[in-house]
Amino acid sequence: MSDHAIEHDYHLVEPSPWPFLSGVAALVWGLGMVVFFAGLHPRSAENPNGMMEFFFSRGMDMYGADKVSNGGWFFLILGLLLAAGVMIGWWRDVIKEGDSGDHTPVVQIGLRYGMIMFLMQEVMFFVAWFWMFFEFGLFHEVRASWNPDVLESAAAYADGFGVNAGGHAITTINAWDLPLINTLILLLSGTTLTWAHHAFVKNDRKSATFALGLTVMLGLAFIYVQAVEYIEAYGHRMTETNWLDSNIYGSTFFLATGFHGFHVIIGVIFLFVMWLRMMRGGMTQERHFGLEAAAWYWHFVDVIWLFLFVFVYIVFALN
Repeated sequence: MSDHAIEHDYHLVEPSPWPFLSGVAALVWGLGMVVFFAGLHPRSAENPNGMMEFFFSRGMDMYGADKVSNGGWFFLILGLLLAAGVMIGWWRDVIKEGDSGDHTPVVQIGLRYGMIMFLMQEVMFFVAWFWMFFEFGLFHEVRASWNPDVLESAAAYADGFGVNAGGHAITTINAWDLPLINTLILLLSGTTLTWAHHAFVKNDRKSATFALGLTVMLGLAFIYVQAVEYIEAYGHRMTETNWLDSNIYGSTFFLATGFHGFHVIIGVIFLFVMWLRMMRGGMTQERHFGLEAAAWYWHFVDVIWLFLFVFVYIVFALN
């Protein structure tokens, strides 16, 4: 292609290993998720450290006096590492293409469409959690009347949403403590990111770099506060009989807030890479879709957290 003049608005990429490797990573990661959460090989008391159990037993199982799980981790971690390596290599190539001027206006439109579709599937991912939360919260008593042959232990759903397995009402996390602090942190980070974007568009790289760096610091602060919240929640679980992980609400709470925290970590890495590119003089006023995509993703994380804060922390505590 380099021997011919470009007569179109599209960029034809060179042969790349990343699509194939991304498929391999997705396969291994998916296998790891199945093994970790469901397991493909049962445990045996006679040989608890066998190779088949190490690779294919359910990673969520805890056994023995020390409550140790040695199964299910290998393929999950390997899949995560492969996926991370593919993303780093593939996005590095995309950055090189953008810096070399290959991202024409038509290509940039395609990148925007791709990011929009990615955010749409992320929205549906969290819709599933909210759907489960509201469905159990509003209709758990209806489930209790189902035929036990259709739904095992159906009667337990009558008071199972806000009650643990022992029949005790759960203790929720105070929304006006650490969760409120994290809400303010995320809202502030959204303003600093908007500041960074507008400053960059106006070619004020100094202000843009400072504001984007501040956004990264706020994201790290959010992660730290949520880690403290989880540590306190675990400590409370060890001393109380009515904590979250023994009921439907607790499962929804930790999965929803935990996956949101995972998205925050991804967003912080995304913003940090954009900050490094900005520090090194990368991107221009006309071509900076990476910064725009990072901003879209971060604002999406902000909005999801507002829904979590309002419904999971506040509304449930009022019931």
